Amino acid sequence: MQKEPITLEGLKKLKQELEELKNIKRPKIVEAIAEARGHGDLKENAEYHAAKEEQAKIEGRIIEINNSIATANVIDVTAIEKKDNVIFGSTVDLIDLENNEKKTYKIVGKDEADLTKNLIYFKSPIGKELIGKNKKDLIAVKTPSGEKNFKIVEVKYI
Repeated sequence: MQKEPITLEGLKKLKQELEELKNIKRPKIVEAIAEARGHGDLKENAEYHAAKEEQAKIEGRIIEINNSIATANVIDVTAIEKKDNVIFGSTVDLIDLENNEKKTYKIVGKDEADLTKNLIYFKSPIGKELIGKNKKDLIAVKTPSGEKNFKIVEVKYI
């Protein structure tokens, strides 16, 4: 299996989610299945089928998280020598050259990516363009709405 980079924070969140699934959600769903089973005929028991479906989702996610943890290549960006180049785990301040709007992104692994929190996957279009660039570089990102141009203002290893 290929190692997948992840930040320290990302690994911590995965482990917390795994603990919650194993210790809270799994026991609750087992209880719900047992209760639904007690209601009689399983063929027409909607509660039973819904609980079994939820159990399958939980077990699938547990397997997925275990695989992610097993293949994780944890990168602590705070331990890396400070330079002005963009690397996995760095936080980048950009200026959108079209409207002078400032944007800040942290470059993370696939399990951590969440655009609503400005966490972008390093293999996303903007992530690919940023990796390896330096402070003050210009980048052009192809998006579904057309090409966007940015200037890298700051690179932080936090």
